[in-house]
Amino acid sequence: MEPNQNHTWKTKLHEVIYEADTPSGKLFDVLLLIFILLSIVLVMLESVVSIDREYHRLLYIGEWVVTVLFTIEYILRIISVKKPFKYVFSFFGIIDFLSTIPMYLAILFGGGAQALVTLRALRLLRVFRILKLARYLGASNQLKDSIIASRVKIMVFLFAVMVSSIVFGTIMYLVEGEANGFDNIPKSVYWCVVTLTTVGFGDIAPQTALGQFITTIIMILGYGIIAVPTGIVSAEYAKSSLKYNDNNATPETKAAKTMDLPEDVELHMNSQCCINCLNTKHQDGADFCHKCGHKLHQ
Repeated sequence: MEPNQNHTWKTKLHEVIYEADTPSGKLFDVLLLIFILLSIVLVMLESVVSIDREYHRLLYIGEWVVTVLFTIEYILRIISVKKPFKYVFSFFGIIDFLSTIPMYLAILFGGGAQALVTLRALRLLRVFRILKLARYLGASNQLKDSIIASRVKIMVFLFAVMVSSIVFGTIMYLVEGEANGFDNIPKSVYWCVVTLTTVGFGDIAPQTALGQFITTIIMILGYGIIAVPTGIVSAEYAKSSLKYNDNNATPETKAAKTMDLPEDVELHMNSQCCINCLNTKHQDGADFCHKCGHKLHQ
């Protein structure tokens, strides 16, 4: 009985931590999102001298509380899978590790390593699995339908811009420092947003060669970012138009179109994650992993 109980305990833990098909799994992801955002806010506030001077102890305790919770979460993720190294050396496994160790490194090597806490922003990518939404059908307004259909993609795009701004802003804060106008992380993130959106107020400018090289990369990325939202909405508008024309066509016309046009790719709404190989993107209602054949949670 003991092995079966152990298996059930690990299976339940894996279902809560790695998936979002159950209320407890969704709650875990929401709480994880809140603590990630909280930890990022804490380290940003700590980089502001006036705030840190008055609330240093409170910020320090708060960051340690979050770090301990992330450490427990990281350990639970390892013990809840059959192949721990598969998770440890995966993309999110590395991100989870890097976002957990900064406070421990700060004790060993000083406070500079603590700025690496902002890498936790990358962990927010995992939470977008609970935002998989079904397509909206039957909308009368094509433009409204296209915006609604593309909102998740736009949110992911804006999220990527936000993460890039936080990471590049932190890097510039470490590279340039207060001597060159990058007084704290929020101010550095502000500079990054201004540069990434090609606005360029010029109130802050990098002075070091490395900082100027990073700025060049950010500006080039900025030009590519401009075209992304327009392309997303335009593509969805074209799809909406095709659906509208198809819905208003006669049965004969629909039959003719079926012969020429491929069917839409089926959208699967589950967040099943194989406990054996950590593979995702399974079909709805699947009983076994399509990669390794291991039985999935029901």
